Amino acid sequence: MTEKLYYEDSSIYEFAATVLSCTEEGDGYAVELSRTAFFPEGGGQAADTGMIGDAQVSDVRESDGRIKHYVNQTLRVGTEYRCVLDREKRLRRMQNHTGEHIVSGIVHRKYGYSNVGFHMGQDVVTIDFDGDLTKEQLADIEREANTAVASDLAVRCFFPSAEELKSLDYRSKLELTENVRLVEIEGVDLCACCAPHLKSTAGVGIVKILDSERRRRGGEGVRVSMLCGLEAYEWLAEVQRNNDAVSTALSAKRLETADAVRRIAAECEQLKRKNTELETALARSIADTAAEWDNICIFENRLGEAARRELVNALTEKCGGIAGVFCGSDKVGYGYIIGSRSVDLRKNARLINDALNGRGGGSPTMISGRAASNAENIETTFKNLTF
Repeated sequence: MTEKLYYEDSSIYEFAATVLSCTEEGDGYAVELSRTAFFPEGGGQAADTGMIGDAQVSDVRESDGRIKHYVNQTLRVGTEYRCVLDREKRLRRMQNHTGEHIVSGIVHRKYGYSNVGFHMGQDVVTIDFDGDLTKEQLADIEREANTAVASDLAVRCFFPSAEELKSLDYRSKLELTENVRLVEIEGVDLCACCAPHLKSTAGVGIVKILDSERRRRGGEGVRVSMLCGLEAYEWLAEVQRNNDAVSTALSAKRLETADAVRRIAAECEQLKRKNTELETALARSIADTAAEWDNICIFENRLGEAARRELVNALTEKCGGIAGVFCGSDKVGYGYIIGSRSVDLRKNARLINDALNGRGGGSPTMISGRAASNAENIETTFKNLTF
C-alpha cells in the first residue's frame, strides 16, 4: 500500500520513495511507489506531473487502492529514487481549487445552492450551481471571497470519525459514509474533497469571477467561470495590456475607455445612418439616369447590399424583363442581385446562372448570387437574355 504524502502535507514537492513495481503499459510504464506526493486525478483536480529519478511522470491514477505513476522509462524495483513534482502546476491547481471551495461555500451559505459540477480546465475553472445568480450577486460573492482570502483563514483537511461525521453539516455531491476527507475553511466552507489544498486562504492570492451563463444541461442554474491566484493575475495582466492599447488608440484615460468606446460606437451608428441615406440617394439617382432596356445591367461598387437591392427595385420599374446590379471585379468575380416584375426568377435561376457562369437563387421576384464571368461577357449576355 502506497503512503499518501499529499494527504499529510500538500506542500511536499520533493521526496524519496522506493519502487514497488514497474510494469509496461501502453507506450510507457506504470510504477507503484512506497510513498508518493503525486496526487492522482480526483475531486475535479487533474493529476500531478513531475519526475521520478530521470523518468518523466505524465499521469497518476488510483484504482482499487493502488496508485500508478505513468512514466516514459523503466525504473528498477527495490531502488529508491528522488521524486520531484511540477511545483508551479500543483500550486496553480491548489490556488484554483481552494478558491473554488471559498466561492462554493459562500454561494451555499448565502443562497442555499449546491455545487453540482466542477471542472478545472486549461484556461478557466467552471462551477455549476443548481440556482440562478445575478451579476450583482456574483459581484458580492467575489468581494466576499477576496475578503476571505485577505483574512488568511486556515484551511484544514481531516478525516472525521464516523460518529463525528454524523454531526457535521458538510457539502458533498455524493452520499458518503466512511473514509470521508473534509476540507474546512472556518466560517466559509466545509466540504468533502480528496484533492490537495493550500494551508491558508492567503495563498489563493485573488479570486476573479470572469463570467456566468445558464447551464445548458442538467436542469436550471448557472455556470460560473473563474480564475484564482497566478492564473487570475495573468488574466488581469492581459486585460490591462489590452485596455492600455485601447486607451492609447482612443486617447482616453485607462478608467474611461468604456465611456470612450460607447461614445465612438454612437458616432459610428450616426455615420452608418448617414451613409445609408447617401447610398439610398445615390441608388435613386443611378436608377433615374439609367437607360430603359428590356434587361438592365449595371456595375456598381459604391453601394452596400441594402442600397443595391433598392437600386434593383427601382430599375425593375424601368425594364420589361430583368434588372441586375453587379458588384466586384474581373479578378475576384461579381456578386449580383437581379430583380423582375414580369419574369419568375426562381424558375429561371438556372438559365440565368448558366449564362453568367454563376450560382445563386432566391424568390420569384429577386435572386442573388455570384458570377464568374468578366464584366464584358456579363453585360453582353445579360442584355440578350430572353424568357
